[in-house]
Amino acid sequence: MKQAGARIVLECLKREGVDLIFGLPGGAVLPIYDALYDFEGLRHVLVRQEAAAGHAAEGYARATGKVGVCLVTSGPACTNLVTALQDAMMDSIPIVAFTGQVPTHLIGNDAFQEADNVGITRSATKHNFLVKDGKDLGPIIREAFHIALTGRPGPVHVDLPKDILVKETELIWPEKVVMRSYNPNYDGHPGQIKRAARALVRARKPVLYVGGGVISADADAELRELAELTQIPVTTTLMGLGAFPSEHPLSLEMLGMHGTYYANMAVHHSDVLVSVGARFDDRVTGRVDAFAPHAEIIHIDIDPSSISKNIKVDVPIVGDCRRVLRSLIDAIKQEKDDGGGREARKAWHGQIAEWKAAQPLRYEWSDDVIKPQYVIQELSNLTRGEALVVTGVGQHQMWAAQYYKFKHPRAWFTSGGLGTMGYGLPTAMGVQAAHPGRLVVNVDGDGSFAMNSQELATCFTEHLPVKTVIINNSGHGMVRQWQRIIYKERYCAIDLPGIPDWVKLAEAYGCVGLRVTKPSEVVPALEKMLSTPAPVVLDVVVDKDECVFPMVPAGGANTDMILAPPSRETRERAEKSQTGF
Repeated sequence: MKQAGARIVLECLKREGVDLIFGLPGGAVLPIYDALYDFEGLRHVLVRQEAAAGHAAEGYARATGKVGVCLVTSGPACTNLVTALQDAMMDSIPIVAFTGQVPTHLIGNDAFQEADNVGITRSATKHNFLVKDGKDLGPIIREAFHIALTGRPGPVHVDLPKDILVKETELIWPEKVVMRSYNPNYDGHPGQIKRAARALVRARKPVLYVGGGVISADADAELRELAELTQIPVTTTLMGLGAFPSEHPLSLEMLGMHGTYYANMAVHHSDVLVSVGARFDDRVTGRVDAFAPHAEIIHIDIDPSSISKNIKVDVPIVGDCRRVLRSLIDAIKQEKDDGGGREARKAWHGQIAEWKAAQPLRYEWSDDVIKPQYVIQELSNLTRGEALVVTGVGQHQMWAAQYYKFKHPRAWFTSGGLGTMGYGLPTAMGVQAAHPGRLVVNVDGDGSFAMNSQELATCFTEHLPVKTVIINNSGHGMVRQWQRIIYKERYCAIDLPGIPDWVKLAEAYGCVGLRVTKPSEVVPALEKMLSTPAPVVLDVVVDKDECVFPMVPAGGANTDMILAPPSRETRERAEKSQTGF
């Protein structure tokens, strides 16, 4: 039976199991919206700006493990969406983004709201398509979902000319996707897995370094089994938080630029480092020639292009994290241990315990001004680590990563690779839409929240009771921190002096607005926020001079951690020693 291309698009989505679309209509995609009017089984969430549709799709995908879907129109709608596509690309998030396009006969004529969507998004997607014939809609959409979710997950873009959506054609639906040029490897090489098993059995000071790939592969159970079997401590990247429980005795928590002292020291002194689903990002490694200098490095990743890209590894294993970890566990059980490794690891655990005792995460308490770390600690305590936590980007993001105690995977959502300010609220909408009955908390900064605060309207109209905690330090805090420590307190273009009034803005959008300015008010306000069955914005006015520590300065090794803000006298002495004056 022939039907309009727009109807075919919706039918394809339904066959892919899609139940939710985040979007914003416009002329080029109006045929789809007209078809959606009486199409059953698909919920549409209307966002206020197109980037929010992409971020919401990211949140849905990360919360469910399924492909997130967004739909926007042509021209500026697609250019607005690019940030979300690049964010998903960097963090390996499976989304399929549909954009409208001018009719095929007008492509290249500078028609109204025309842009080269395919060209613009090529570097920001895992793959993209321009549909030129209605009969290709089914095969292309089938391939788009397959590519997005398999191998290393990522965003796929499908550009839809308006005439393709209007013309009637037959739906062609391939039951199986076969792509000769795309065949991800899921099972690691048995010989390499055996090499890795031998290395781990004989290791005296091993560390597991875990990234977001473990969460994408749903490999948290295998990770925990491996860690407990071998008694190897575990450190996670920013994207890997939740893959291993924060309060597990073997947890080192996060490593890298703002990671814990003991995680960075353990990695530096390790003799075998096993990277699982991580890509040796510069925020993790610091100066590459000083990263894990004594370690034999094993790298497990489904993306072969990530292996030895930044750090040369000794034992590469290309495959799905879950399958490879299962095979590695089995291989370790077959290896003979003379007992020397176990004895040496007792001393290793003792050393790590000393590092933890010497340099725990800490901050100075104040009775007069709210410390942002305290807010996160109390949020963690009140939610017992069970909330779905989303963040924007900035200091608040690092404090949330450091002080919230995660118990489960798919409970932490942040922009890691791209560092997208404004990510928090729209992503939280996607997470909330995926799990209507769960508590979703967006920890944001006043600078980051301002970039997409209009999505409060979406939260209200779509009945998404997201709770937002604004860590309000009246400016771009991370920039202020760098200007303070690196640029000799030459503060420039960082202040956001109390505009807008977040309580009034929240109320203007139909949400609940709260504000606290004293430490004694924090817990009661958090309790009220968490018990309110509506979208809430809690404006927490914090110490604007508080910095995120530890901190590894740009170009430094992870052992060069700054653990407290240097005094002016310390800086002056350092400068005099460098200049000779």
